[in-house]
Amino acid sequence: MAERSTAAVDVADSSGDEPLTAKADQSTADGVAQNRERDTESEEAQGSGGNENPGRTSPPELHSGHKLARRYRLEECVTRLDGFSSWRAVDEKLRRAVGVHLLPADHPRARSVLAAARSSALLGDPRFVQVLDAVEENDLVYVVHEWLPDATELTTLLAAGTLEVHEAYQMVSQVSSAMAAAHREGLAHLKLTPGAVLRTSSGQWRIRGLAVNAALRGITSDTPQRTDTEAIGALLYATLTQRWPYEDDAYGLSGLPKGVGLIAPDQVRAGVHRGLSELAMRALANDGATASRQEPPCTTPEELVKAIGEMPRIRPPEPTFAAPPEYQRTTYQQGNYGRPAPHPGSPQAMPAPIPPLQTRTGRALKWAVSALLIAALGLGSWQLADALMDHGKSDETGDTQITDDNDKSSDKTKPARPLTIQSAAEYYPDGKPQHANDVGLTYDKDSSTYWRTYSYRGGPKLAPFKQGVGIVYDLGSEKEVSAASIGLYYAGDHTTATLYAANSLSNSASLGSMTKIATGTTSTTDLRIAAKKAVKTRYVLVWITEVPKAAGDQFSGAGYKQAITDVKFTG
Repeated sequence: MAERSTAAVDVADSSGDEPLTAKADQSTADGVAQNRERDTESEEAQGSGGNENPGRTSPPELHSGHKLARRYRLEECVTRLDGFSSWRAVDEKLRRAVGVHLLPADHPRARSVLAAARSSALLGDPRFVQVLDAVEENDLVYVVHEWLPDATELTTLLAAGTLEVHEAYQMVSQVSSAMAAAHREGLAHLKLTPGAVLRTSSGQWRIRGLAVNAALRGITSDTPQRTDTEAIGALLYATLTQRWPYEDDAYGLSGLPKGVGLIAPDQVRAGVHRGLSELAMRALANDGATASRQEPPCTTPEELVKAIGEMPRIRPPEPTFAAPPEYQRTTYQQGNYGRPAPHPGSPQAMPAPIPPLQTRTGRALKWAVSALLIAALGLGSWQLADALMDHGKSDETGDTQITDDNDKSSDKTKPARPLTIQSAAEYYPDGKPQHANDVGLTYDKDSSTYWRTYSYRGGPKLAPFKQGVGIVYDLGSEKEVSAASIGLYYAGDHTTATLYAANSLSNSASLGSMTKIATGTTSTTDLRIAAKKAVKTRYVLVWITEVPKAAGDQFSGAGYKQAITDVKFTG
């Protein structure tokens, strides 16, 4: 049976009743990057600025804050390449993060992208990042897909080292099964790179960009099943060796040495699991035997799933427990009852010395100390009772003394009360906001939502490139502010913030016109700032001047950055 690929299906004349399985040998548009394993383009590169090909349609001029269908608000451009752009956005109707691919409606691949997105959405397999919407509107074509904030790209995982054996086994098993299911419905990926494979916080593996990523880039293949199978083999090879199985470096990984050809993973790195090493070679070496023994190659994801099923199952590592404390023998157990008699000629253990204070002199000393303690307690009790009686007499005569020290102590014991935040606005005197529309997420009583900064190359101190970032909060009326509790998203060395009493919600007022309340620093996700003396104000500025370095995630690349999840003031 001929292999099929519906990475994108031309639907220029479709009336909506096209079946999910496409006709044989249909492929994407304009046949570039046939040798996809050597395509080193980053999958969702932070701010990547790929050069557009001459003669291509220019990408639409959009910016952060632009809304699509009065619903999807664009937040950050993560890819701009070859006439299209990809964004992180917010679905304001459902209040969740989403991803959006955008390209002009007259782009030569616009129809193919729409068809690929609709075909992928019909699959509905939870192992793939789901397509939520595919629309042509106002001279734009856009595809909306899930955004997984708790997921980590395989690219990021490999930057830290090879995967543990069971983790690599789970990855290849789940990805192979998912792609086998997609190919049974006539769908191919053709752009299955480390950036397209995600691991969620629950340990599940998800694949993004099924059919759509290839359609966006115009990638096609005459043998889509073999292309995806080799891609899975390359992913497994990378997880076992932290090397890309070709001579060229790609996806942050070093390639193989020049001129040696494709060698088995267990010959690249010591300690590699033999079965997984052979599996990777069977998926990659499609024209012959593996380096270790004669095995038929795997040319489809279905064959790869079958080969994995024939392997002995790799179990997860045993959990590690802390060693129990050394067993202490009691006095009763120090006897000889129940113990075997020592063998003749064996060395005898020396008797343990008598514990301290167990002799006659020691017992007498203990009694003497006890008597002294009893006498001291009796004397102290008598003095306390005498003092209380004197105090009672002084109260009766009306000689009450009030001192400044008593006033201070009463202030210190005054309970702090929480202050309600009425509204907020981002503060950016340099005219360059971070994410001004998200400030409300810092006091919505939901710790899973947050306002965040951009990722900066220098740090922890943001100056001189940027003096700081912050948010001004409105308490509704003048209140005495004495402390703040600020929940942060990123831990690390370190975050510094200062509280100022501001005059309004203005985003450009001078810091010199404000009154400084207090400053705090933390290396955790909890920053507490307390003032020596409460300040009366209606508006409070939280001004962050130093941020920690954090790894790349679904929102931004690695760098110095911070996000505020929850802010509370007390007075």
